[in-house]
Amino acid sequence: MIVRRSIVGEELNEYDELEHHLTQRLNTPLDWPEDSRLTVRNVARIADAVTCDTAYSRAANGHLIDLFAALPLPGTAEGEDFWKRIGDAGGDAALNIDPANMGGPFFDRIRNGNEGGIASRILSFLKELSPSQRNDVAGVIGSVLEPDAIGVGGRYGGELWLRDAEMSAWRVVLARRREFETSQDRNRFFEAWRNA
Repeated sequence: MIVRRSIVGEELNEYDELEHHLTQRLNTPLDWPEDSRLTVRNVARIADAVTCDTAYSRAANGHLIDLFAALPLPGTAEGEDFWKRIGDAGGDAALNIDPANMGGPFFDRIRNGNEGGIASRILSFLKELSPSQRNDVAGVIGSVLEPDAIGVGGRYGGELWLRDAEMSAWRVVLARRREFETSQDRNRFFEAWRNA
């Protein structure tokens, strides 16, 4: 995780804000304790990297929830009609996002830190749609979006909703992949590109 900070162009020996804060609050030098692999500077970098990854993933998941919140709620008359029309338009692919299949527990899991469930379901849904089904689903979604509130509606608004959901889900899934990377993986990455 520490190596990732260099991707955005930050020099590893720069004195950053978190390091400064820790040295001031703890009244310790960055290299304390001496002769240790886990120094104040290393703790600051680990905290920074973890916070960045968590915030990025949570923001993308929060956005997915916002997208679903723009749709009619399951269990309401409008919601029952909407989700039936989504099922009719999307066929078997729509089972991936049907409230009876992914409902509350999936949204609750996001709040509890399981951040890939809804994203994976959205990507499966979109992957399984044929072009004509995707067009029909976009029409159904666009028909319930409020153009006065968001500035666009109709089939085009539905297509924007689908594209936004797709990219947000992709970001969540891609961010989860990084959980399994090691510093050796990152070093191999940089070495391969240096030698290309």
